[in-house]
Amino acid sequence: MAVPAGVDQAGSCVELSYVDAVHGLRRRPLRDCVTGRFEDVDPVRTFRWSRGERHFPGWYWPATTGRHVGFESWLERDRLLLMDFDPSVVGIDSQPFWLHWHDGERERRHAPDYFVRRADGSAVVVDVRADDRIEPKDAEAFEVTRLLCAQAGWRFERLGTPDAELLANVRWLSRYRHPRCLRHPAADRLREVFAAPGPLMVGADAAGDRLLTLPVLHGGARSAPTTAAEPWNAGLAASHR
Repeated sequence: MAVPAGVDQAGSCVELSYVDAVHGLRRRPLRDCVTGRFEDVDPVRTFRWSRGERHFPGWYWPATTGRHVGFESWLERDRLLLMDFDPSVVGIDSQPFWLHWHDGERERRHAPDYFVRRADGSAVVVDVRADDRIEPKDAEAFEVTRLLCAQAGWRFERLGTPDAELLANVRWLSRYRHPRCLRHPAADRLREVFAAPGPLMVGADAAGDRLLTLPVLHGGARSAPTTAAEPWNAGLAASHR
C-alpha cells in the first residue's frame, strides 16, 4: 500500500510523543528522537480493564527486562512471551510512543505495540495484529509506520499469530525463567556437562539432583537478565530440539 500523498516522511510535520520521566509527555520531531531509549519509557496509553470487553489487557513479567510490560490482547501477550525468549532481545517496552503525521487532510497518529532493543544496539518497532484482522485503515497505519521507522533507522515488524507448537513449548518453559529458579552452582555444573550437546535428562542427572538441575536447565536463566545478550545455556540448544 502506498503512503497517502499528504504524508511528508522526512519533514518537520512527522513527530513523536512519549512520556519523559522528568518532563512528562513530550512531543518532538521524529528526527530528534532516533537515539531515544524507548525501551525504558512509560506507556503513552493506559491499559484498562472493563467488564464485557472483548480484548484481554494485562501485564507480563519478562526475565529479559526484570520489570512488567503491558499487553492489550492475548496475541500481544504471546508475542511478548516469545520476544522474552529471543536471545538477541535485551529491552522491551509496550505502547512506547505516538507517531504523528498529516495525511493531507488531517493529523493522524498511531501508537505501536512494542519497542524492542537488540543486543547489537539496533531497534525494532513492533505491531501485533492477526492477518485476518487487518482493516484498510490498519494496513495504512502499519505502512506509514514502517516508512517512518526507516527514516529513524529502526526496523518495523508486523507480527501475526505465532506457531502453536512453538508457543506451547515456550509458554511451558516460561515458568522457569524467574530468578528463583536460578541456582548458580547448578548452572555452573550444567555448563560443564553441556559444553557439548547431549541428552537432556542424562545431562541433568550428571549435573546433580534432578529436582535442582531441571528448573535451572528449563529456565535458561541469565546471570544478569538486564544486560546479558545470550542465555547462559546457549550450548544446550541441540538438547531442547
